Amino acid sequence: MLIKEISIDEALPIRHKAMWPDRELDFVRVPGDEKAIHLGLFVNRKLISVVSVFEKENGAQFRKFATLPDYQGNGYGSKLLVYMIGFVQEKQIQKIWCNARVSKIDFYNGFGLTITDKTFEKSGLEYVVMEKHL
Repeated sequence: MLIKEISIDEALPIRHKAMWPDRELDFVRVPGDEKAIHLGLFVNRKLISVVSVFEKENGAQFRKFATLPDYQGNGYGSKLLVYMIGFVQEKQIQKIWCNARVSKIDFYNGFGLTITDKTFEKSGLEYVVMEKHL
């Protein structure tokens, strides 16, 4: 297993397959992708999990955290999330947050993220903003 910085062009196909395979590829692009830091986890030289970090004035938001369906449930996403938290801490960033699908609240709680009162719906899914002070 290897985790390293990757390009947006490498991250997009993983986002697409894992999150919105029924939509066009551009649906998984977000504003600021060109300036974000993209991290990827490789198994046997195959990219299987990605997360993107967007530095902001008040911390960093991580977005489009995705693992290919065939590799989900094996702990790879957890390893990438732990790596990403350490990566952000090394940059002296004080807070991270994400827009979590409500169905993933327990997963993010396990990494010390807590829910906020900010909720919204997008593309038929319910989300809550979760954050962690580092």
